[in-house]
Amino acid sequence: MKGNSYFSRKLHSLLGIIPLGGFILVHALTNYQAFERGPEGFANGVHTINSLPVLPVLEIFGIYLPLLFHGIYGLYVAYQSNSNTGRFKYGRNWAFTAQRITGVITFVFVFWHVYQTRIQVYLGNITHEELGSTMHTIASSPVMFVLYVIGVLSAVFHFSNGLWAFLVSWGITVGPRAQRISSYICMGVFVLVSALFILSLVAFSGDEFKEAANAALTWTNIG
Repeated sequence: MKGNSYFSRKLHSLLGIIPLGGFILVHALTNYQAFERGPEGFANGVHTINSLPVLPVLEIFGIYLPLLFHGIYGLYVAYQSNSNTGRFKYGRNWAFTAQRITGVITFVFVFWHVYQTRIQVYLGNITHEELGSTMHTIASSPVMFVLYVIGVLSAVFHFSNGLWAFLVSWGITVGPRAQRISSYICMGVFVLVSALFILSLVAFSGDEFKEAANAALTWTNIG
């Protein structure tokens, strides 16, 4: 049983970085095109991703299955874990608790977001070209904007702090100095990736995407 638990925890840790961490970074950079280049830049980014060969296979084995295992096993770990007061210094103890809280929030947020976007594409309710308009509808609602910011910050913190823990548990950062340096790097990753996502949300809520959504609606009505 201990061997199975050890393997499961190692796999859980690895999947959180590869491939799910990579997915977060790619998603952040793609969404940032909305801020950097507007609706057309975002649409081009979406088109590039959807032009990848064997995309369904990549999504199933590179995102959905790893996400299910990481999320469900992470909920189990969060449920089983006890308070670790005294094991670490105050800062790491806080991060330990926050990692579990943000894990639960991220699990709910990711599936909610996937349902609002990717699942709607699969169901035929929207097209890939209408994802920008869909995100405008979401981001232009103050309540949804705040909920998305909470979800994004939780997801990025969970990834960034999980990266620090991954480096420790896999023996990459061994000593206190290496772990301290990696904590600064992971904090920088958190700030940078969070900024990319939040700027994207600001762009989605703006006039450019409102005009694009109105133009798409007008075209649909004419057709």
